[in-house]
Amino acid sequence: MADRRIVRASVRASAAEFAAWKAKAAAAGVPLSDLLRQAMARTRTWTAAAAEVERERTRQVARIGNNLNQIARWANTHAGKADAVAVIAHLVAIEREIARLAGFRD
Repeated sequence: MADRRIVRASVRASAAEFAAWKAKAAAAGVPLSDLLRQAMARTRTWTAAAAEVERERTRQVARIGNNLNQIARWANTHAGKADAVAVIAHLVAIEREIARLAGFRD
């Protein structure tokens, strides 16, 4: 037997917010309560510590990306002084590692 929905949640909203929610539910072809449950199920919350860790991770990835851009600029400027193929291969490997660390997918 499915879990019966017997608990009611109450939320305060402005008339405009409520109208927008109702319009979204109508556009999705679902009752407002279904739309709100679905939205809440997709919502991720962050603790203050987790948010700070995420901000620091983003800062570190940005710093690495800046360094990577500087290396690429140098390689393009001084292509005759270095083995361009080797430098580019290393840059690609670094870029892939940054993407992996940042949680991005190819």
